[in-house]
Amino acid sequence: WQFISSSSSLLSPSTSSLPPPPSPPSYLLQQESKSEAFMKQRRMGLNDFIQEIANNSYACKHPKVQSILKISQPQEPELMNQINLGLSSNPHANPSDFHFLKVIGKGSFGKVLLARHKAEEVFCAVKGLQKKAILKKKEEKHIMSERNVLLENVKHPFLVGLHFSFQTADKLHFVLDSINGGEFFYHLQRERCFLEPRACFYAAEIASALGYLHSLNIVYRDLKPENILLDSQGHIVLTDFGLCKENIEHNGTTSTFCGTPEYPAPEVPSKQPCDRTVDWWCLGAVLYEMLYGLPPFYTEMYDNILNKPFLLKPNIMNSARHILEGLLQKDRAKWLRAKDDFMEIKSHVFFSLINWDDLINKKSTPPFNPNVSGPSNLRHSYPEFTEEPVPNSIGRSPNSILITASVKEAAEAFLGFSYAPPMDSFL
Repeated sequence: WQFISSSSSLLSPSTSSLPPPPSPPSYLLQQESKSEAFMKQRRMGLNDFIQEIANNSYACKHPKVQSILKISQPQEPELMNQINLGLSSNPHANPSDFHFLKVIGKGSFGKVLLARHKAEEVFCAVKGLQKKAILKKKEEKHIMSERNVLLENVKHPFLVGLHFSFQTADKLHFVLDSINGGEFFYHLQRERCFLEPRACFYAAEIASALGYLHSLNIVYRDLKPENILLDSQGHIVLTDFGLCKENIEHNGTTSTFCGTPEYPAPEVPSKQPCDRTVDWWCLGAVLYEMLYGLPPFYTEMYDNILNKPFLLKPNIMNSARHILEGLLQKDRAKWLRAKDDFMEIKSHVFFSLINWDDLINKKSTPPFNPNVSGPSNLRHSYPEFTEEPVPNSIGRSPNSILITASVKEAAEAFLGFSYAPPMDSFL
């Protein structure tokens, strides 16, 4: 189609000096319009045809096909699987840019691997998601929402950072900060509960991250220990933004049912519209778990969240008791959070010893040091992940290859996913 679209360049330059031709009759204009539409349709068809060929590794081995597509490196099929999404894409990124070292996490749609970027020599976490699984469960909106939120997170120290994103024919890839201080849940399981000063420090950093998201009109909606990491120094890092809801103004609400059973605010199981205050309820639930070792409503969770009276054991200080009673309050009129969002939280007496300026600038010393020797030290990671063999082919998975008919659907579903930063560097 490139030859067809560029055929006008074959005209002699001398024709520009001739007088303009007379205007064609209307029926010729109609024919010309139909011809342009026909040619546009043919170009689209050729584009789809070439895309199908490019995603068929057997066809791509044929010498004539390679000469047409000008494939310079046929030994790396990942290079043939990229879908160029225009200005927002990173067309040069592909799995062969990385040394994949260890599996460090798994989820519903794929795995997270510790990797080292070959050119930059920087460690990172590459989260690969299978398009087929995402489309089957109709979760493409959540994935795109996660990508959008990650683009907003570059300015906050307690939110995981996105370096860039790209996609191959069957997978989406997030290239993220490498965080190796361990999952928050991992440390909480080992120690069962935390002393109040440590719980207060973590709650303050979590609150700071949530407050920042709220300032961008983003509701997190899935705060739980499994979505919280510790960095190499022991600071909090929130991850996994797939359930975030964007464009929620100060008094805006959402009715989408989501979240983890132990942690949702009462509005969620009762299917009532909820707003950004649901994040503060979840903070209360996580703080409760830090202090007591279990979520506040552990058995028959939805029924208890809606109906069970909230009781606190007597072995915590009054300030901790008061903030938990305010955050986990079912009576909306008594909520701690409903009036002034994050400002109301940070001014609570429970955080009276927190210097918020020092906190946001990471000048406050964390109460626990993971003591990792370097970015490749995974001593706080789950062995069931790190001992798993790294897949031989990161670019394509035999069990998740999209059939040709769904390539176009995937391209439309994840249009704009790829992202390249202004500076082509991790630094």
